[in-house]
Amino acid sequence: MGKKTMLLLVVSLMMGCGLRTPHTIAPDYAKKQTRLVAVLPVENKANDAVAARMLREKILEELYYKGYPKIPLELIDMVLLKLAQDSAKSKGNVSPLAVGEFLKVDAVISCTLQESKTMLHYLYAPTSVSASCELRSVKTGERLWQAGYHDVERSFGYSPFDAKTKAVELYEAAIQKIINRVMETLPDGPDLAG
Repeated sequence: MGKKTMLLLVVSLMMGCGLRTPHTIAPDYAKKQTRLVAVLPVENKANDAVAARMLREKILEELYYKGYPKIPLELIDMVLLKLAQDSAKSKGNVSPLAVGEFLKVDAVISCTLQESKTMLHYLYAPTSVSASCELRSVKTGERLWQAGYHDVERSFGYSPFDAKTKAVELYEAAIQKIINRVMETLPDGPDLAG
């Protein structure tokens, strides 16, 4: 990816107001025959466990609706725990590709929650959420797809308590909007095409 493309992607992510969600797709994605996708735990840079869990669960659901079979998150987590224990013994790192190979999947999707916060300004409380996801081939390590989005949901109230209450209600809506915008750029899976 060139410097100009990267700059454009970063600016678009920061603004979050473009008509199209910035994303990249491998030119020969359809030929990759990606069917089984494991959703890895979210890299939580925002330090918001609730948003990270919600993001991962919603990604799994959206993958299913896009024609990719569901792989239970509990199964993925058990494999991660086993690999981490084995890795600790050998003092090595667990790569997402190792997880994918162990699970016998075609690809792994990893997401990063960059921001998740609500700022209370007396009667105004904006909720800001930012996340990005990427899909990597287990066989080659190649990035097959990448997308990210930033959203700000604004709430106003008659009192600070009312503004904060409305912000909490918009919190899940902001995360869902991120998921919708990011996942609309992922090509449909083979189960949807059949």
